[in-house]
Amino acid sequence: MSDGSSFSITTPIFYVNDVPHIGHAYTEVAADVLARWHRQRGDDTWLLTGTDEHGQKILRTASANEVTPKEWADRLVTEAWKPLLDTVDVANDDFIRTTDERHERGVTAFLQKLYDDGYIYAGEFEGFYCVGCEEYKQPSDLVPGTGAYEGQQVCAIHSIPVEVLSERNYFFRMSDFEQRLLDLYESNPQFIQPESVRNEIISFVKQGLRDLSISRSSFDWGIKIPWDSDHVLYVWFDALLNYVTALGYGSDDDEAFQRLWPSVHIVGKDIARFHAVIWPAMLMAAGLPVPKRVFGHGWLLVGGEKMSKSKLTGIAPSEITDTFGSDAFRYYFLRAITFGQDGNFSWEDISARYQAELANGFGNLASRLLAMIGKYFDGAVPERGELSASDQAIDALAESVTTRADAAIAAFAPHDAIATVWELVDALNGYITEQQPWALAKDDAQRERLGTVLATALRGLGTVAVLVSPVMPKATEKLWASIGAGGSIAEQRVDLAWEWQGASTVVPLESGLFPRIEQAEQGAA
Repeated sequence: MSDGSSFSITTPIFYVNDVPHIGHAYTEVAADVLARWHRQRGDDTWLLTGTDEHGQKILRTASANEVTPKEWADRLVTEAWKPLLDTVDVANDDFIRTTDERHERGVTAFLQKLYDDGYIYAGEFEGFYCVGCEEYKQPSDLVPGTGAYEGQQVCAIHSIPVEVLSERNYFFRMSDFEQRLLDLYESNPQFIQPESVRNEIISFVKQGLRDLSISRSSFDWGIKIPWDSDHVLYVWFDALLNYVTALGYGSDDDEAFQRLWPSVHIVGKDIARFHAVIWPAMLMAAGLPVPKRVFGHGWLLVGGEKMSKSKLTGIAPSEITDTFGSDAFRYYFLRAITFGQDGNFSWEDISARYQAELANGFGNLASRLLAMIGKYFDGAVPERGELSASDQAIDALAESVTTRADAAIAAFAPHDAIATVWELVDALNGYITEQQPWALAKDDAQRERLGTVLATALRGLGTVAVLVSPVMPKATEKLWASIGAGGSIAEQRVDLAWEWQGASTVVPLESGLFPRIEQAEQGAA
């Protein structure tokens, strides 16, 4: 198993019953930024994402579209889910599908071990089942329906009626792990974050755990139970195992599993219970380490409501990236929303932040600084002379921002990391306004001072570029081509960003990092 020097991180694997919306992209981007940051720290980093393709929900969707479940899954993966990664610039190391042979092989091996060790038994079960969640529901998980569903009990998450199912199923002895889970939560307070999700999970487990029904015999779209081919595996029990089957669990080559497991899981808070209760119990039963951390981020809200295709509040990521670009998408959702809390999306807010923070803040800083070095020094980066208190303050802030941003990422607070870096952006803009290099350029006696100011500002700009490169890879790579000393900005150590010295020459930007966008082009959705 990993000795802690690696950083293995996963997103949930997403259902292929529909196309992705910005809530899915938010999860992907958050995990990607954390992974990119750790790669630039020199950590052995691995990012996994993928798709969940079994279960009754997929079967019904495929049937409604008059294709087989596999044909439906293939279509959605090819046309929607993999393109999403390109749309928002996710640099994943692996993409797993639950229909992959490697996954089915690992699931079968895991399931057989639990059965052989006595953690699985046959029994009868009747309960309220939500097809949307692919989960049996407790009465406390149901709410009175409204509108067309008035008079019925509906799922609190999906707002659709539950079904009463009675089946002879196989069960996992999850109740055996109630105290072990509570002990885990107490001994490792960081295991579930944020605190609000941790408290909800602890409260749920303290109410008592029931054994979990893990098979279905009423349909056949799933991985067959190895000792009973009349049953297929419960979709969540199947899906959760992707985190280890992708690393080679159950195969002859499990080097990646030994090197990278346990992982960090980034999930929406609505599925934190599966990841923080069922999943660690499964791993405990198999004698495997539990995840390093389960982080349940908040929901994206549109008009105060959780994003949902069924409620017509789902927004395709391309609706935003086509107007603002992928960098702005990534920046906005991780800057504007406190990671771990719910956040409202609005076209007005993203437009305002794009103009003020990206185009006018960071973008204008880079453009005018490089233009001045080009104008006053023909692109040659001047040597710094004697440093004033203002110069030293910029240097000190660059070091402080680097340290604090790195700590914020370690604490799973990308919003704080970005806000911290923007302290340096604002300080650099203020420094240039205060020092007035355009005025210094008019006095030959101030030539050395002019060079010191521009070189100091360039060092600060380089620090900013390296620190935000995990967030905005395209814009910073473009900037790096103007200020870097070769190579890729992704190769620069993000935890040492303040040490950046710069190249001997720079090239003015041919066009701005963040083109101005007319208001008329926005809000098309």
